Amino acid sequence: MRETSSRLLRLLSLLQTRREWTGAELAERLDVTTRTLRRDVDRLRVLGYPVNARIGVGGGYQLGAGAEMPPLLLDDEEVLAVALGLQSGATGPVIGIAEPALRALTKLRQVMPSRLQRRLDALQVDVLDRPQAAAVDAAVLSELATACHHRERVRFDYRSRGGAESRREVDPYRLVRVDARWYLVAWDPDRADWRSFRIDRMELKSPTGPRFDPRPLPEGGARAFVSSGLRQAFTQAGARVRLHAPLERMAERIPAGWGRLTADGPDACIARLYGESPAAIAEWLGSFGAPFTVLEPPELRDACREFAEKHARLAACYQQA
Repeated sequence: MRETSSRLLRLLSLLQTRREWTGAELAERLDVTTRTLRRDVDRLRVLGYPVNARIGVGGGYQLGAGAEMPPLLLDDEEVLAVALGLQSGATGPVIGIAEPALRALTKLRQVMPSRLQRRLDALQVDVLDRPQAAAVDAAVLSELATACHHRERVRFDYRSRGGAESRREVDPYRLVRVDARWYLVAWDPDRADWRSFRIDRMELKSPTGPRFDPRPLPEGGARAFVSSGLRQAFTQAGARVRLHAPLERMAERIPAGWGRLTADGPDACIARLYGESPAAIAEWLGSFGAPFTVLEPPELRDACREFAEKHARLAACYQQA
């Protein structure tokens, strides 16, 4: 009996890992005859698992959608991954999921074998909660995700990066998370173009609007669209600077996408740098640890002078301390 129960669990696990299996494949995996396999499938059906079967060439077995979610069969590493994910969710930048995540973690721990409980306990860490400037409400994420799924237009008040406020009405498509920030990728009918919106700057209005006909996402998908927008926002200013240090040394300090280097003799290189503003590039140059000469634009020279004057005043304060 124990062997049969173990085999049923293995069969259920296999059915969950692939959309469809042939009878021969399953019988080989379980090391049983096809007749025994058919009996095991019948036993799963009696237990309430909807296993669909197709007869004939190209037929096979698949786990159907039931009225209730069957117990999940997870291996040891998958259980730990879920548990650690719940721990992270309890302290993440989404408001309103901490308590449900901890409740789910408690329930999961209760059904863990003792060996996994010990491993999970060994992975316990103390977390220092810090205010999240870009924290979003779980209810808002759920409402936006539902609108994306049902293709329903949404309305919201939006605060731009500069603080300007406006009322927007868009067709939502995807939610995208970048580190601790969440974005909505949407089609803006008023501007006839794609837009991405920081969700922590949105105030949703109810109810949702009419349904819309979907259109293809921008090239590369939602993630690529948000990534491109962020790159443009933080690379609005450009500059050319001669760094008085070898290219090999400077290459370690300039990430790809934020600058390009070309050699200028053995002891110098020309850097094409990008940043949010000339002031941001001027501050960045201070971290290179090498003398430099600004080639262009003039605004960067002014920003460097202001940066130098600011630190000269700061140095005077320290000298007088």
